[in-house]
Amino acid sequence: MSKILLAEDDDAMRSFLSASLRRAGHDVQDYEDGEGALEALEREVFDLLLTDIVMPGIDGIELARRGAELDPAMKIVFITGFAA
Repeated sequence: MSKILLAEDDDAMRSFLSASLRRAGHDVQDYEDGEGALEALEREVFDLLLTDIVMPGIDGIELARRGAELDPAMKIVFITGFAA
C-alpha cells in the first residue's frame, strides 16, 4: 500500500482516480488545486505525487518542483487531459 497525494482540478477525474486507487488498497489524499496539495506535502510524507499538469494557481509542474525539494525520494507522475 502506497500513500498517494492526488492533485487534479477536474472533479470527475479526481473522484474516479481517488476511488480507483483506494480500491487498489492505497491511502489517497486528494486535492482540487496545487495550493492545497502543497500544504499537504509540507505536513506529510507521500510515496507518490500524482498531479495534473494544468491547474489554476500552482500548476502541476511547480507543485512537482516544490515537492521534489521537500522530499527527493518521492515519486512523481504527471497526468493531463490535454493532447500532446
